[in-house]
Amino acid sequence: MTGNGKEREMVKIIGIVGSPRKGGNTELLTKEALQAASAEGAETELITLAGKEIKPCDGCRQCKDKKIDCHIQDDLAPIFHKLLEADGLILATPVYVGSATAQTKAFMDRVCFWSGALGRPLENKVGAPLVVARRAGQNFTFAQLFFFFFLAGMIVPGTTYWGIAFGKEKGEVANDEEGINTARNLGKKIAWLAKKLQ
Repeated sequence: MTGNGKEREMVKIIGIVGSPRKGGNTELLTKEALQAASAEGAETELITLAGKEIKPCDGCRQCKDKKIDCHIQDDLAPIFHKLLEADGLILATPVYVGSATAQTKAFMDRVCFWSGALGRPLENKVGAPLVVARRAGQNFTFAQLFFFFFLAGMIVPGTTYWGIAFGKEKGEVANDEEGINTARNLGKKIAWLAKKLQ
């Protein structure tokens, strides 16, 4: 529903890419998922954290105690407010040193705490993770992202396999046929579920 009480014609799905590298494998995989969601009638938007400043949470608790927006001045606020208007979220990260990137972790910490302080506005929205690994660390990283969705009260749909694909150099993930198809199926499922929940 929109703010004026009228139902939107289509659902909105946002893909957040937590890689510091523009145009890399994680971005490619997320685009595949969003294109599949778009083919199912969803409006989609890709947001990359590369080149953006996403500072870590400083634990000040002002958002919780004063019920206000986060005081940290960086690039997160406009992204956060887009999430509030969206119906679904794909959060994607490459594996760095066995876990999510620093950008992704800062995003999760800030968004989860901020949304919790403001009455859990992400509750019952649809969300799912995508992870790209060179060789290992994908299962732990996948779990990290799952914890974020569960803590935010979001609904995580399944797909044909875990949302994981493999690649190192830019574009290599396209060679992971199963990973690409899993991302596409995830995009379809997110769009389908978001429409059911609308």
